[in-house]
Amino acid sequence: MSAVRKLSFREALREAHREALAADPRVFLMGEDVGRYGGTYAVSKGLLEEFGPERVRDTPLSELGFTGAGIGAALGGMRPIVEIMTVNFSLLALDQIVNSAALLRHMSGGQFSVPLVIRMATGAGRQLAAQHSHSLEGWYAHVPGLKVLMPGTIEDARGMLAGALADPDPVIIFEHVQLYNLEGELPEPCRVEIAGARVRRPGSQVVLIAWGGCLPKAMQAAEELATQGIDAEVLDLRVLRPLDTAAIVESVRRCRRAVVVDEGWRTGSLAAEIVAIAMEQAFYDLDAPVARVCSEEVPIPYAKHMEEAALPQVPKIVAVALGLFGGAS
Repeated sequence: MSAVRKLSFREALREAHREALAADPRVFLMGEDVGRYGGTYAVSKGLLEEFGPERVRDTPLSELGFTGAGIGAALGGMRPIVEIMTVNFSLLALDQIVNSAALLRHMSGGQFSVPLVIRMATGAGRQLAAQHSHSLEGWYAHVPGLKVLMPGTIEDARGMLAGALADPDPVIIFEHVQLYNLEGELPEPCRVEIAGARVRRPGSQVVLIAWGGCLPKAMQAAEELATQGIDAEVLDLRVLRPLDTAAIVESVRRCRRAVVVDEGWRTGSLAAEIVAIAMEQAFYDLDAPVARVCSEEVPIPYAKHMEEAALPQVPKIVAVALGLFGGAS
């Protein structure tokens, strides 16, 4: 019988790093403030003292530079974990990620692989204003050559890193800032596959498709819909590239109605791709058009009440789902 422990999302990530560093001498962590400070979100707290400065490396404020160094280390046989403080800072390293890491296997005719893991915080909800509240995971999910993960549960936070480090190609892990304090139960042993979506709540009348920071909101919305007599399923995508098309289509066909919850902006969003998949492969199974709940098309405001209004929230998810049954939306 497996044991169950209670811990936070942050603690689960820290345990995953500790396990990876202890298990493989090729693994090292690098990034801004990951060492002495313990990480901007305290994920790496205590790891410098345990593993030393060769394995937990503080870097200069140059995302382009240290991401490139991580790519070089991966090509040289190491297994680097590069932490980029927030997703907006990753734009400074976009050339290294998109034009180097993602392409080297293809451009070398399969001779070289880049076993690199890049972690970064993403999302809004902490009053960090427009420059630090982006949800750009959909951008990276657009790029062939990358695998893109977004844990939304304690179990995935604990278990995804090991699989990412074992992958011969670059993997990006997005951690939503609102989840670091999330607490939950973790079954032991924790074995997580980094392939495919997961049904987090079975249902039969409407599926709420979400990932990362929107997953708890979708779960809460499903509970509220249940009080109104609607049996909602929640599908956690988890892996944004490659998308689990089969799971999306299966849930849509079973529930016949779907709402996609995406913290990205609506225009050109990952939600739009999911809607297209549903319409292309399950159109005749639908009883209503697929709906989306996305962030408003504005830079994310600083003021708390305006920030909340700009982001997907539980009442809006519930209202949009009810609209598929002819209710208010």
